[in-house]
Amino acid sequence: MTIGKSSDRDNAPSSVEPTDDAVQAADAPSIGRVLSAARIEAGLTVDQVSTSTRVRVPIVHAIEEDDFGRCGGDFYARGHIRSIAQAVGADAEALVARFDEAHGGSPASKRPTTQLIDSGPIKVPARSRPNWAAAMVAAIVAVVGLIGFNLVSGRGGHTGTGTGSASAPLPSGSGTGSVAPVTPTVQPSAPAASAAAIAAVPADKVTVKLVAEGTSWVSAMDGNGKSLFQNNMSGGQDQTFTDPKQIKLVLGNGGAVHAYVNGKDLGVLGKDGQVVHVTYTPGDPQAG
Repeated sequence: MTIGKSSDRDNAPSSVEPTDDAVQAADAPSIGRVLSAARIEAGLTVDQVSTSTRVRVPIVHAIEEDDFGRCGGDFYARGHIRSIAQAVGADAEALVARFDEAHGGSPASKRPTTQLIDSGPIKVPARSRPNWAAAMVAAIVAVVGLIGFNLVSGRGGHTGTGTGSASAPLPSGSGTGSVAPVTPTVQPSAPAASAAAIAAVPADKVTVKLVAEGTSWVSAMDGNGKSLFQNNMSGGQDQTFTDPKQIKLVLGNGGAVHAYVNGKDLGVLGKDGQVVHVTYTPGDPQAG
């Protein structure tokens, strides 16, 4: 009688047990569920979170459902996750790190870039600011020069022995004295214009002018919630918005956008890479 030997395959384990890390990763709630649970635990509604973070209600709903496609890209999704997490009391940095791990990439590699068409080198002249100080100095010098010229001309007109202005110099040897040559009459000019101030804006409206000093995505809405502008702005480009009630702005890169609101220079609206949400109304510019 022949006794068969068992093969190595009979002794091999039928399956590989999953590791503890793999089990924990599979059981960990998603980013959207973490944010939703934290919001509910904090006793906040989606509308309240939207108001405090300036993230629109549909986008808050989409993020809680782990749909980041409505954020406009990973760069903006990261900023929305951080803002919502801070509002509901969740660990913002841990959630952003999980997002980076799932989508591959760090904040530096996810910065938005402007797509350019290669049509040869294009030189864009830099927008220089008016030098009001130089203009005022030039105006003062012109006025002083005009006054000095008039004074010198007035003294020259009374030299000599003649009793009035001669129409032409007398021939040599004729007459009883020297006569000053005729001085052209100079009509006093109007006072030099002072340096032009920023153009007046209507007091019953809000006027916002944005000038891009770098590259940033910009969204602007009027007081009725209507979209006025949604696009990238790059260095040197500008946009102006006016509304009787208010102008709402969302900037993907606050450090690259210079703002003039109701005729007042507010400078850049944030730091490099900072997502900025601001609202302006008529009168003295105050961010809402």
